[in-house]
Amino acid sequence: MRKTKIICTLGPASESSEIIEKMILAGTDAFRLNMSHAKHDWVRDIVPRVRAFARQHDRDLGIMLDTQGPAIRTGVLPHDLQLAVGDILEITVRGGKSAEPNSITVNYDELIDDVSIGDVILLDNGLMQVRVLAKAENRIRTIVLTAGTLGSRRHINLPGVHVNLPALTEKDLADIALGIELRVDFVALSFARKKEDLAHLRRILRKGGSSAQVVAKIESRSAVKAIDDMIRATDIVLVARGDLGIECPMEELPIIQRRIVKHSIRIGKPVIVATQMLESMIHNPVPTRAEVTDVANAVFEQADAIMLTGETTTGRYPVECVDVLNRVALRIERSGGAGYAKEAMLEDSRQKTVAAAVSLADSLPRARLVVFTRHGTMARYVSNLRPQHAPIFAFTPNEDIYRQLSVSWGVFAVQIEFTNDPNATIKAAERYLLAKGLAGSEDNLVVLTDLHAGETLVDCVQLRQLQK
Repeated sequence: MRKTKIICTLGPASESSEIIEKMILAGTDAFRLNMSHAKHDWVRDIVPRVRAFARQHDRDLGIMLDTQGPAIRTGVLPHDLQLAVGDILEITVRGGKSAEPNSITVNYDELIDDVSIGDVILLDNGLMQVRVLAKAENRIRTIVLTAGTLGSRRHINLPGVHVNLPALTEKDLADIALGIELRVDFVALSFARKKEDLAHLRRILRKGGSSAQVVAKIESRSAVKAIDDMIRATDIVLVARGDLGIECPMEELPIIQRRIVKHSIRIGKPVIVATQMLESMIHNPVPTRAEVTDVANAVFEQADAIMLTGETTTGRYPVECVDVLNRVALRIERSGGAGYAKEAMLEDSRQKTVAAAVSLADSLPRARLVVFTRHGTMARYVSNLRPQHAPIFAFTPNEDIYRQLSVSWGVFAVQIEFTNDPNATIKAAERYLLAKGLAGSEDNLVVLTDLHAGETLVDCVQLRQLQK
């Protein structure tokens, strides 16, 4: 069983029911909805269809709503600007006018207050760079450092510059309300900069009655600097290598990725690696060898999930992309992992109980870890310790938890009703594993559950041998 989870972004290339079902059968564990492009009517149509296929194929598929976030973009131009090194480009705000032949507007009026003389501004996802020469009234005068063609509504990055944009825009709030209505399983906060941003999103979700997990997208220098605080404040960490690779020196990106994955596992939070994993497959039926190695590295680091974006939204081969990730992950997992879980923090008795269960399972042949969980906590503890051999079967009566466990490393979630008799519930789980061919006679089951001790419930580890 593959332990690394696969998340795919839905879009024009993958929105048909036929392709969605094929992607599920190829190994997709969760779907992402990119609200930078998705319309509300489209989301209302796609979510029920995904859920219907999940039920049909008995899969714990999760759905992630990804907010657009406070993006800074250039305005609409009458024609593209052809810029050469040394050209002057003026950026106007608050209705300012420029006499320069090359000028652009932006959608963020406070840009002139946030930047300083000497700062470098990145345009069009970092493809072009300009340096601030002067600020006057409502104009920012810059000099072009890299030549290129600048079109309308291009993304602006300000590496190292503190911006005063809100964590959530009015559009984000409307999109989150839609996610609450449709009971999405995860909500990702784009450009999360500090732990307070994540707490703000969590309050909105809980106020709306949503139990969706908060995903912190790490894509700025400020988030990297406060990475341990960000990890502790979120439910899931997402290494968004697109903007992160623009904000940080490219040679630092692999080190930053490894550091975030390692710290997430140490602290105990699921972590996703995303962006340009199979970029060439947007146009080509097979990946480059470098892309295969990139995917393999994320799997070897034992990230909980790897995520596809443009490859499955606009690419020609969305199903083939899922197949590539599935094949690479299965092979690399057989060769071992980085072992970051050895440094996982065990802060309370429950975590230490889980560690004992994982150690026991690792010492036994033909072992299965069986976890009974109402809130998902124990299952995530087991997942975070990255058992070497035993698959993790998490049984839960909670439908939301069932779907949220879809992105946890090594976890196969099953939704069943719990009875008042823990032994009867365990027997029902055993019958399920046998019926589905997920375990065989005389397999060792390391069971994590709770038992009554007088009037209190206590965590318990049991060793059982499965019998037909």
